Amino acid sequence: MPTRPFDFHNAAGHRLSGRLELPVGSTKAWALFAHCFTCGKDNKAAVRISRRLAGAGIGVLRFDFTGLGASEGEFGASGFSHNVKDLVDAAGAMADAGMPPMLLVGHSLGGAAVIAAMESLPGIHAVATIAAPFDVEHALHQFDPEGLKTIEREGSGVVAIGSRPFTVHKEFVASLREQDQGARLAKLKRPLLLLHSPIDQVVGIENVTSMYLAAKHPKSFVSLDGADHLLTDARDADFAADMISAWASRYLPATPPTAASQFDAEAEETRLGKFQLAMRAGKAAFIADEPESAGGLGSGPTPFNLLSAALAACTTMTLRLYADRKGWPVDRIRTGVTHRKEKGEEKPDIFSRRVEIEGTLDDAQHAELISVADRCPVHRTLETGSRFEATEAGWEDPLVPEDETPA
Repeated sequence: MPTRPFDFHNAAGHRLSGRLELPVGSTKAWALFAHCFTCGKDNKAAVRISRRLAGAGIGVLRFDFTGLGASEGEFGASGFSHNVKDLVDAAGAMADAGMPPMLLVGHSLGGAAVIAAMESLPGIHAVATIAAPFDVEHALHQFDPEGLKTIEREGSGVVAIGSRPFTVHKEFVASLREQDQGARLAKLKRPLLLLHSPIDQVVGIENVTSMYLAAKHPKSFVSLDGADHLLTDARDADFAADMISAWASRYLPATPPTAASQFDAEAEETRLGKFQLAMRAGKAAFIADEPESAGGLGSGPTPFNLLSAALAACTTMTLRLYADRKGWPVDRIRTGVTHRKEKGEEKPDIFSRRVEIEGTLDDAQHAELISVADRCPVHRTLETGSRFEATEAGWEDPLVPEDETPA
């Protein structure tokens, strides 16, 4: 999915660093993602979940809270209440840019922050939390005990959180201790999805039980069975994103049906990198690009990759049709295609194919099926060549073949 920078200033005047994950096709809605305690916007789970949601048509902003990652300010002086204010400021910046968020997603302490921010964000339609604590003070468990004592005694001190040193002020600790999440959940009045792992060793499963009991309906719980707190397994992050997307679809505006395109394929620049394109072919939307070695971002297939893909797809489909017509026991067909150029030849482009066929075929049947590969329509198009009409300027008038001109 396309990613682009989105920085904004919070109420304290600090520049906060963000990244927008953009859907390739139409955008159903916009979401705001709050990362876990001290993690930052580039945490693997934050990136993967945001991009997975974008793949489902939900644009997402993930950003660094004050003093973390590439954002300005001092983390240890900001406190939980400042994280909540950062979320409100982020939502305002999105709205000002024409992308008002309707969905909030928070991971760990970020989940607690999105619950707290809901009081100031009436435009949010739904909120989802992942591995969130019911008691915000729970975050203090990640402080080393001696460092916490120093803060309480001297007003500030250096503590190690996840093996990283942070200077933390007494106000930061007090901010964590004064939160009443139970009261906030009781008056949330918005659909709530709680995702949590039963084996979470950082924020125990009892936290989600307390949250669920405190919240009013509509509320839902999804077990992230087998996942760790940070969702380090990509499959767990993908599952969480898929559950959020499916659940949120009930509460987000319905996407109007996309008008049928006049073209077989479309390509439009994303303006991210030199070559990245938003592609549409049939009902599919995807990214095309060039590799980094050619000046691109390497974020999608190249034009020649797509040409090879057309040959691979057509070959496989043709063999399947032939095998089914013959009634042969073919379980699976797989085709691989490579493309290269040989200078000095009359036809410099060379396509090579390898086909794997699973099934109980005899040698004669196998050989016959392999020979059918050359009959696929894309093979014949590439082999015989094509004619091109003059390229036209403009987009409004449909391209109608001469023999299909409307009466």
